[in-house]
Amino acid sequence: MKTDLLLIPMSARWAQMRAAALAAEEAGFDGLWTWDHLRDPDADGGPGVPEAWTVLTALAEVTRRVALGPLVLNVANRAPALLANMAATMQAVSGGRLLLGLGAGGNRRTPYAVEQAVLAQTVERDAVRAQRVVDAIGVIRRLWSGNSGFLRPEPVPPIIVGGFGPRMADIAGRHADGFNTQAFHPQLDDLVRRARDGHTASGRDVSRFMVTVFAGLDATWLRADSRARQRLDRVGVDRLILLVSPPFDAAQIRQAGRLLSAARA
Repeated sequence: MKTDLLLIPMSARWAQMRAAALAAEEAGFDGLWTWDHLRDPDADGGPGVPEAWTVLTALAEVTRRVALGPLVLNVANRAPALLANMAATMQAVSGGRLLLGLGAGGNRRTPYAVEQAVLAQTVERDAVRAQRVVDAIGVIRRLWSGNSGFLRPEPVPPIIVGGFGPRMADIAGRHADGFNTQAFHPQLDDLVRRARDGHTASGRDVSRFMVTVFAGLDATWLRADSRARQRLDRVGVDRLILLVSPPFDAAQIRQAGRLLSAARA
């Protein structure tokens, strides 16, 4: 199981994210992620939130080894054709390290609905937002086919759909290359099984389907003998993504890397 860090962007500064990314790569983490949000709902009047795609592209230039991905892009924020070209460009810039996370965005009950209002986007009901993910994946795959005149990524990055319920797990399995959800989700086993069953039903090789989960950075997740990590191994999780908050403690990241290295030994 690979172990990644997610740099929470709320009220973060670019310089902090850059320093944390370099510390994470040096410490031996396998990947870096960030969220696709435009404002911090808990810090009115704060410094704001660095935009996910811009941050990841910049990190592609200052890192050399780690995978890079958004967890996850709200498909309502960018036209799918534009996103297809952005992802293909990012794949070239990063040397093939992109993991493309996509999602339906928050519902009307979340504080992130304000972001959609700023973008003049209506927050639709769950079924409509979920269908947008399916439609976006279809457009992206068509434009990546090599027959469209659009930039084709080399290699084609895996598309990972994020979600917390059976609808998104099924969409991930049938239309994408991976599924992301919470590490502590009470229905984790069922959701992963549903996603894998959907992938098999779509006629694709389930052994290539990627399961990723996220949790807060804690030593429990970094010890090979921990029950929490062993459960993820039993479920067949491919990547564990651990969240860290700004201003990001480089010493904490290095210590976490030492624990991770000991677990791998």
